[in-house]
Amino acid sequence: MYGSNPSTDDEERTAFRKAEKNYKLYYDNTRKKKQPRPVDLSEVIDFKSISESYRQNGELPSGIFAIQCDFDSVVFCLESHPGFYFIPGALTVEEQCRWIKESLTSFPQPPNRTNHNAIYGPLQDLFAAAKDNKALIQEDKYRGTNISEVEIIQNDINIPKWNFLDQSGALSRGATSKLVPASVLLRKLRWSTLGLQFVWSKRNYNISLPHNKIPDALCLLAERMAAAALPSGEVFQAEAAIVNYFGLGDTLGGHVDDMEKDWSKPIVSMSLCCKGIFLIGGKSRDVPPVAMFVRSGDVILMAGQARECFHGVPRIFTDKEHADISSLELQFSDEDDSAFLEYIRTSRININIRQVF
Repeated sequence: MYGSNPSTDDEERTAFRKAEKNYKLYYDNTRKKKQPRPVDLSEVIDFKSISESYRQNGELPSGIFAIQCDFDSVVFCLESHPGFYFIPGALTVEEQCRWIKESLTSFPQPPNRTNHNAIYGPLQDLFAAAKDNKALIQEDKYRGTNISEVEIIQNDINIPKWNFLDQSGALSRGATSKLVPASVLLRKLRWSTLGLQFVWSKRNYNISLPHNKIPDALCLLAERMAAAALPSGEVFQAEAAIVNYFGLGDTLGGHVDDMEKDWSKPIVSMSLCCKGIFLIGGKSRDVPPVAMFVRSGDVILMAGQARECFHGVPRIFTDKEHADISSLELQFSDEDDSAFLEYIRTSRININIRQVF
């Protein structure tokens, strides 16, 4: 009686929303277990295959052209999207492992902010706490207080209200209702901000907030990648980064990154861990987007007109057949890296580096 009309819904959806729905993970319920619903991937551009073919015979599909840069990887462009650049396999396996580790251990560290700040305040060593099977418990002096999530966001409260303890110790304090396993929080980590801090509630950068400096090695890597999208002589300066964390079923809805001052400077977007699908559309959601696979080590640049285009990630693949992380699994095969190995098998990380001013 209160259900919506499927045909009407489909007519009201924008072209971008239809594409998101088409590639999103859905399940078909069977008597045995949930099975992922089959998805038609025939229209998804595979720059890895294109790169291999181009190196062998110099051929490219219609609508795609290549440019040469000062590094080994070929840079591909879409004729339909000026300012968009795709660099397959831009990062070595060693570089991928380094930035995966940094994304999990260093980048979420206070004073950098994460999506957990609004509820729990700054959390120290989340990844280590999850690895050691710890739990988060509210400090005695904050129990019973009425500090709400809204107040935290509006007043920018950044105080340590919670601490990680061994689960047995936390349970002995008799506060099971205020106990959250660190492993659960790690899986619910959705973003962290590095360098100049982006304030999501106000959609701007707050240069007065304390933050950890972007590592020099990451700045240099971003500068080297960004050169493909810049005129000769211009240099990219990494001032801020947003790190996105995806788990099974997570998506990043269509949006435009428009808070930086100079759109001629690219956003440098590095993909890590499991393979995903990336969509780039037009200046409105009514423009049908182009879909492409993004694998660990791929880099996307968006500058100029491409900065005005809606883009998003409707799907990541965590099954062994499609995740495409075998080289990473080998690198993380040591016992000391088992926590990283467990994480990468069900996750995707994306580091978006920006020049703000």
